[in-house]
Amino acid sequence: MKSPNEILNIRMLSAATSVDGQGVGSAYLEQVALVREQKDLFDVKINKEKGPRPDIVHVHTVNPSFKRKMNNKVVSVIYVHFIPTTLDGSIRLPKLAFKIFKKYVISTYRKADEIVVVNPVFKKPLVELGCNPDNITYIPNYVSKDQFHKISEEERNALRDKYGIPHDKFVVLGCGQVQTRKGVLDYVECAKKNPDIQFVWAGGFSFGAITDGYEELKKIMANPPENVKFIGIVPRAEMNGIFNMADTLFMPSFSELMPMSILEAVNSSKPIILRDLDIYPDIFFDDYAKAADVEGWSKIIRKLASDKAYYAEYAEKADKIASFYSKEHVGALWREYYPRVYAKWAPKKKLK
Repeated sequence: MKSPNEILNIRMLSAATSVDGQGVGSAYLEQVALVREQKDLFDVKINKEKGPRPDIVHVHTVNPSFKRKMNNKVVSVIYVHFIPTTLDGSIRLPKLAFKIFKKYVISTYRKADEIVVVNPVFKKPLVELGCNPDNITYIPNYVSKDQFHKISEEERNALRDKYGIPHDKFVVLGCGQVQTRKGVLDYVECAKKNPDIQFVWAGGFSFGAITDGYEELKKIMANPPENVKFIGIVPRAEMNGIFNMADTLFMPSFSELMPMSILEAVNSSKPIILRDLDIYPDIFFDDYAKAADVEGWSKIIRKLASDKAYYAEYAEKADKIASFYSKEHVGALWREYYPRVYAKWAPKKKLK
């Protein structure tokens, strides 16, 4: 077993960036970059990158090849970005195939020595699925302010010109994969109720025809209301401009875990509008606008567009979210976490 002063070798295993437009990919890139900065404690290698034998294997996605790496020769950690129930409304598979996949996901979570959740509300469902509560730790996602930040008015207006949006138009941004779970149908209904406001959705069909609601959503994208623009999957390097181009981020998702797009948007002080879900108060406190239906969201959107004081209030609330999920705070959590779980499991596994 290594002494407390020795550097831990960590192997990150992920296929999260293989499909564009996923928040999981964004979370993975940010987490790896943050841990790699802690050079006094950790030596980080990714997938098949050459390096020493790992002390800790950190699995970010549930690929079978990664599951096999979780064995008695290392301390294994798995990042839980979803639980099986959150897959409902995301992908459409034959019932038997879906059932088998869900069982596989659960078995993968159970196999890991330790679990990291990005939202504390998911600890209870994991325990109900058979995971040991003593082996579950909450560490939130983090977004780099170097990548996501405010831009100048000139840059903002140039982006609006690119997408054919008047400089003085109030813009409501939707973000994420185009799928039933993301509440795209409600988003479009809100647009219909507010024809004088511009709605822009950044995202597409990351999983193609197996996306839940694919046929209906494809028709809407092909013939949207006049005030709705579907701009497709935007490379992450360009998303900071998209958040700045908008006036507010509206995400009427039916279920989420820890939406990276919200953490990215608040870095440019954009008010956040969400569906009134139980998971949000634990992670975003009371710093967002919420409603349960199209009428409620429409009222919020119209007030943000017309009431400067109301808008300033929720822009300030966005700043509070951004401050809580700072680099320094989350980085300190990882510095404590890896040495702790290694010290916990190395003696049990008789690691050298």
